[in-house]
Amino acid sequence: MTGTDFTTLTDLASRALGGSVSAANDELFAQRENLIKPDAPLFDPEDFGHKGKVYDGWETRRRRDEGGHDWAIVRLGAPGIVHGVVVDTAHFTGNYPPFVSVEAASIEGYPSIEDVQNAEWHSIVDKSPAAGDTANMYAVDDRHRWTHVRLSIYPDGGVARFRVHGQVVQDPRFLAGTVDLLAAENGARLIDCSDAFYSSPANIILPGRARNMGEGWENSRRRNGGNDFAVFALASPGVPRHVEVDTSYYVGNAPGWIRLSAIDSRRRHITDPTAWSEILPRTAVQPDTRHRFLLNEFDAYTHLRLDVYPDGGLSRLRLFGELDAEALDAADVAWKSSELQSASSAV
Repeated sequence: MTGTDFTTLTDLASRALGGSVSAANDELFAQRENLIKPDAPLFDPEDFGHKGKVYDGWETRRRRDEGGHDWAIVRLGAPGIVHGVVVDTAHFTGNYPPFVSVEAASIEGYPSIEDVQNAEWHSIVDKSPAAGDTANMYAVDDRHRWTHVRLSIYPDGGVARFRVHGQVVQDPRFLAGTVDLLAAENGARLIDCSDAFYSSPANIILPGRARNMGEGWENSRRRNGGNDFAVFALASPGVPRHVEVDTSYYVGNAPGWIRLSAIDSRRRHITDPTAWSEILPRTAVQPDTRHRFLLNEFDAYTHLRLDVYPDGGLSRLRLFGELDAEALDAADVAWKSSELQSASSAV
């Protein structure tokens, strides 16, 4: 994956996935938690507080020492392989950091911040120039699995958002039994869609229930026939047992009908339209309702296609099932092969 392609991957740091900003050495002007908010940063030129201009981001005070720098540590929402990071300095024009770097650590369990700070850290983005009011993108070549990342800014300044795009690598012990095969936190991801005018269908596989319509998938109104769709790669190949289709908050813009089809890309290619199997026929759905449908399936699949007719939005989509033996073995291999042998451990 080269260039900016990594931005299509899951943001492992996002608050929506369960990430958090564990610590920062300074946040005098703007709090560190803003770094991982999933929405775009806002700016009001007339908004001032007691400490000065209010920014939707993380901003530190002006340093007066020589050679120091500021930092913030993010616990990822799910362990994963980082393919690239975005250090977005949107709206920071005279107060952005001219240089940044990113380090990563892999720590077992739920460590204290003291354990995190004392962990073994590895550089994944060396100290590099950054521009103001810009989404600065840095590709990452290291393919180890990480649980925490540390953003350093030189010498000080403000960053609006910090995105850590990559591939979730789930602990195979948590993939046993019935799991949500479509959960982003388990490794599922959006790979294609017909329309994401208002918001992306990647939202509908995020953890928890949506709190409003803005946290789901909403496409534009279709005027030319046909229907909208989204295609997802499952977290791991599995046999689906039941599906949950949630149209909560979509009152006047829910689909009239939905249809689900699936494919096992280990056996057939996803570009072959004849290789897809219908697992839920075209079914009417209601506005502002959480629906559950049993699936009479015995085969394992790797990808799911959602068709909505003719258009309309969803809050969440869940696909519960079990991994097959081949998939469990593959998950175990992926977990072990991405492990950093010298990674720190904390109990």
